[in-house]
Amino acid sequence: MSQLSVSDLHPGKKLEFGKVVLREEEIIAFAKAFDPLDFHTDKKAAEKSFFGRLVASGPHIFNLVHRTQWIPLLGHTVICGLEISNWKFLKPVYADMPVYPVARVMSIKPNIEKKHAVIHWRYEFHDEQGTLIQVLDSAVLHKI
Repeated sequence: MSQLSVSDLHPGKKLEFGKVVLREEEIIAFAKAFDPLDFHTDKKAAEKSFFGRLVASGPHIFNLVHRTQWIPLLGHTVICGLEISNWKFLKPVYADMPVYPVARVMSIKPNIEKKHAVIHWRYEFHDEQGTLIQVLDSAVLHKI
């Protein structure tokens, strides 16, 4: 997908990012840097944990999709992030588990005089059965 501008967006616009899979090594590396709990960094400890096996840190899948897919599309329009809210980790993300991320435009509030718009985004992450496993809302200030 090529870069988008704010004029390409409207409430209800859905950006689908295909299938994303976190490998064991990626889960461990991310967790060691940002969330060094043993059920994210140690397979044996994870097997004895509530999760029963190695599990990704909650923010990992969002961070990956935001950095590798959303920013290449819209990063050139961003002035700044304003808010992340209602972030819910509903089901764990395990190694080699396919995850299907979507970002949807919930609303756009333009300020023509200041040449920017506040866009409210909803990110959803589903498993192969279509079950919602993670959701969050964000507000971003974009150039128009």
